[in-house]
Amino acid sequence: QVQLVESGGGLVQPGGSLRLSCSVSGITFSIYNSGWYRQAPGKQREMVATITSGSSTNYADSVKGRFTISRDNARNTGYLQMNSLKPEETAVYYCNARFAFSDGAGYEYWGQGTQVTVSS
Repeated sequence: QVQLVESGGGLVQPGGSLRLSCSVSGITFSIYNSGWYRQAPGKQREMVATITSGSSTNYADSVKGRFTISRDNARNTGYLQMNSLKPEETAVYYCNARFAFSDGAGYEYWGQGTQVTVSS
């Protein structure tokens, strides 16, 4: 069974920091691309950051310079370091893992999400 479990969310003041973790089991995580996404109330889910199996990263423009995505393949774990958090970034944060063949076919898995609340 494939399982992705996020942790590290919680309540933080504006300008504060959180580090989210994504524990992965049931797949060879090292060959999967991975990413973090968030969904705020009343809004669509958006990409926050992605990291390839080769550790190439991409970020949403709104988080560049403040967030860092990383992975520890030996521990089957992904991370998202979030600094200088803003109230509008209050959302449920989800991690995923994806493997795609060159023809577009592949597999994608999602965690259950962890709540991040940025408020004073």
